[in-house]
Amino acid sequence: MKSMNNTKGLSTLLLTTIIGASLAGCSSTNTPAANASNPTSTANTTAQTEAPQPTEKALSGSLVVYSAGPEGLANKIKDGFEAKTGVKVEMFQGTTGKILARMEAEKSNPVVDVVVLASLPSMQGMKNDGLLLPYKEAVNADKLVSDWSDTADGNYFSYSASALGIVYNTKKVSTPPTSWDDLTKAEWKGTVNIPDPSLSGSALDFVTGYLSAKGDSGWDLFKQYKSNGVAMAGANQEALDPVITGAKSVVASGVDYMAYKAKADGEPVDIVYPTEGTVISPRPAAIIKTSPNVDNAKAFIDYLLSDEAQALVAKAYLLPGRTDVKAENRANLDEIKTFDVKWEWMNEHSDEVSSTFTQIFK
Repeated sequence: MKSMNNTKGLSTLLLTTIIGASLAGCSSTNTPAANASNPTSTANTTAQTEAPQPTEKALSGSLVVYSAGPEGLANKIKDGFEAKTGVKVEMFQGTTGKILARMEAEKSNPVVDVVVLASLPSMQGMKNDGLLLPYKEAVNADKLVSDWSDTADGNYFSYSASALGIVYNTKKVSTPPTSWDDLTKAEWKGTVNIPDPSLSGSALDFVTGYLSAKGDSGWDLFKQYKSNGVAMAGANQEALDPVITGAKSVVASGVDYMAYKAKADGEPVDIVYPTEGTVISPRPAAIIKTSPNVDNAKAFIDYLLSDEAQALVAKAYLLPGRTDVKAENRANLDEIKTFDVKWEWMNEHSDEVSSTFTQIFK
């Protein structure tokens, strides 16, 4: 299977099945003859009917959403949107890699309306391939972290984000590492997992983000990880589970909201953000250009950016996408030191980075 960020294979057939829609509007005026002899009455009538109050468009039918989760939050957003609009949501949940693979399998007959990924570069690739439907009028888009969203053209909106850190088992680790380089030391030999970037969008964001900041010399870190027995262990949850049970001590490039949730559930885990910096992994949502339910899709984007949905994001231990909403029971964005990543470089080099990483760790 091609790497998860290879959206280019989607574009050719997806673009040929774009559904065109046209809207026709009509208006009429009612000028009763009785008013012709009463200018005052006519003026009053005109003043009362000139600027009618706008009304929300009634929604109905269904909406197909492919979401990279997290599952609990995705289900709450689905329930909230259905209750607010009456639209029935059909939701497929999976990793970014599984979502892109499903879209590729359906490229001759696309059905999805809205896609939510756990990788910004993957979404940028879809934009570059012309697969997204712009929605410049999205409500509250102006409040989003500008670096995470295409607010100028309205192609995608990162409604939340996670940060990547070092997750450790508190029963096995008394002095946690504070740097990515610490995990190359002999004391951590054979005790560390790292997620597979071909299966995890956030892991790919970390590896490509780290390399975009460090240059080619950044590969030295991952080569040293391999030499020190770091294991590439599936997607994010598969990498975390052995740390929760104590089979491993640490996850490098661990997804922070998973660690916060596990800790809140009573599991012996905690997280540190390395002192030299880390990578934020935004979770963008976008309307697919072939969507047969555009009005419903736009309403779903609006809901993701609403006060209600952003409060759900904060309660799920994620970073809210809006700058005016604070996270709960976790570090906020201004408390996390980050690398100066280059998102376009990350998108352009994602395939080769994923392939090279896999070659190192196989």
